[in-house]
Amino acid sequence: MIRDKLLLDVGGTFIKCSDGRTIPIDSDGTNDEIASALRSAVFGEGEPPKAGIRVAIPGPFDYKNGVFLMKHKFSAVYGESFTRLAGFNGKACFIHDVNCMLLGEVASGAGKGYKRAALIALGTGLGFSMYVDGKVLTNETGSPLVSIWKLPYRDGILEDYVSKRGIVGRYGDPAISVKEIARRAFSGDEKAKAVFAETGDMIGENVAPVLKEYGISALLLGGQISRSAELFLPALKARLPKDITVSVVSDIDNATFNGLKEL
Repeated sequence: MIRDKLLLDVGGTFIKCSDGRTIPIDSDGTNDEIASALRSAVFGEGEPPKAGIRVAIPGPFDYKNGVFLMKHKFSAVYGESFTRLAGFNGKACFIHDVNCMLLGEVASGAGKGYKRAALIALGTGLGFSMYVDGKVLTNETGSPLVSIWKLPYRDGILEDYVSKRGIVGRYGDPAISVKEIARRAFSGDEKAKAVFAETGDMIGENVAPVLKEYGISALLLGGQISRSAELFLPALKARLPKDITVSVVSDIDNATFNGLKEL
């Protein structure tokens, strides 16, 4: 089967494909294992997409040349070309996954109509991107211009405290998920509620100076943890200027694909 354009959302555990497939991938796997997963995503059971591929992938990554630059994951393919690993010779373009999410939101989602917007993606990591006067702000490799995940905070960095591992760690039960902690919070568990409120306060404390510096008027929240945003929104908003609008992205499940369609 010859397919048209294929959109790929590459994570550390799965590759989501615009044709409905989900391909397992181990970002800590071997070179051959990662290459096999990429080939499966690109080719499926048929011919490669004739109109090319559009790929959203976290950084560090050389988005212009399609080269892996990550060391904390995908280390086995550091310095290698995505298309070479996938065995694909067609047209390919790449974008940082959080930049992609924001691009889709300002085009047709919760960020539409704002000249200056930012997006925080909360999940296994902490992503951040900004859109100012018609363009997403990037550095020379195509990653977000400003990173907040590695901001020094307490005994580590901000991501240590507000990502999945931070929420689970502060709750104190490594055997349960963030989703379960949220369920407990909604059911009245005071400790769970306090952990989410603290998460919002931590994010707000650290992001407020950046939003002020760039004149951001809308802050969007994406990623799986944002499904429980009402648990940490009050504390987050309390740290921000009153004129900043804060909302969840319009479609958490498809936010990345919506951005890829804009490329």
